[in-house]
Amino acid sequence: MSITRRGFIGMATAGALASAKGLRAQGGDRALRMGVIGVGWYGMVDARAALKCGGAEIVAISDVDSAHIDAAAAELEKLQGKRPATFKLYEEMLGAGGVDAVIIATPPHWHALQAIAAVKRGLDVYLEKPIAYDVREGQAIVDAVRRSGRIVQVGFQRRQAEGYRQAAEFIRSGGIGKIVQVDAHIHYKAGTLDPSPKDPPATLDWDLWCGPGPKLPYSDQVGHKNWRLEKTSGHGHLVDWGIHLIDTVRLMTGASVPKRFVAAGELLKFKGIITTPDTMTAHFEFEEFPLVWRHRLWGATEYDPALSNGILFYGESGTVFATDKKWVVVRAKDKDVAREEHETAGDAGKAHMEDFLTAVRERRAPACPIEEGFKSTATVQLAMIAYETGAPVEWDEASKQIRGNDGGARLLKREYRKPWVHPFGA
Repeated sequence: MSITRRGFIGMATAGALASAKGLRAQGGDRALRMGVIGVGWYGMVDARAALKCGGAEIVAISDVDSAHIDAAAAELEKLQGKRPATFKLYEEMLGAGGVDAVIIATPPHWHALQAIAAVKRGLDVYLEKPIAYDVREGQAIVDAVRRSGRIVQVGFQRRQAEGYRQAAEFIRSGGIGKIVQVDAHIHYKAGTLDPSPKDPPATLDWDLWCGPGPKLPYSDQVGHKNWRLEKTSGHGHLVDWGIHLIDTVRLMTGASVPKRFVAAGELLKFKGIITTPDTMTAHFEFEEFPLVWRHRLWGATEYDPALSNGILFYGESGTVFATDKKWVVVRAKDKDVAREEHETAGDAGKAHMEDFLTAVRERRAPACPIEEGFKSTATVQLAMIAYETGAPVEWDEASKQIRGNDGGARLLKREYRKPWVHPFGA
């Protein structure tokens, strides 16, 4: 049976009594009641993962496209035998009560306002990456989470990938000696759509989708799922995809945020279609080692497709290539080169969600707390600032300031479109 919004709000008082605090008091026996903000794609991936883990139910969903709402509600009813309450506005969903935790899987320019609103309501949050659109938003989220005492897991699912986990253990044990350099890359042929302005679908509130970001003309290329290579929303391939590998390198090595960034790139193939570089190289100067990022979104087939997505760790006594479900060690022994390949398995997305659910029940830190999510997000954002200003970025991690690049310093915070107000310093 479908639950109406009015009926759901009517249950809010009873639901509030069974909040996260009540869940703990019951010893964690009751199912965790979850809401999902953004159900067009990855929000539903995360919702399915939560249901696979068990001990959770999706009781409410929110999206600015009614077609997404209808499809997600129908699927969730089939999966869990109960139809969630539906909302267009996430504020209404949060205000209705009756949820213990929320999944946030909207485009990044909405993350800060939604995550801060959720933790202020006393909710735990599974927040997709990147945690925010700009660095100052990320700081505001970190501050709000610390004040609230809520648990926030950032959706860096590769922290659970066995290939990276096993490779990390080997590297930390000294398997290839001191790390000299790290290379990371994800090359693929981007699929693009028509960038011509057109009317948005009748089911979509495009003005609300754009929200605090600039109001762009709607097009197939900038709309659902295709906003990732648009500068004002997804901010490009490094921020969208590369962030996973940058976070993984940080996890595997214990590195923090680089102290210096240099980046260069161009729009060679997709100019007029996307607004971020389709070819790019970035140099990250971590305290421990340099890291070089490269991506190419067009061109010939890879020399070895197995290497198109992954990380190369160059050590003093060997090299490790690691990806989600495989890691390889190459070492010189006398005049011969020894190559060891290790295949792995596992469902990293489910494991990451399970870690979050367990962290909520046990009130412990998750695998990727907000502070770590901020560091990885800021790292790729600062590299994009170096690219956009055409000048090096020197980062003072203690003060969270850019030194010697005034244009870059101004890009740490984007002005919000009215009536929305940027949360940093508000």
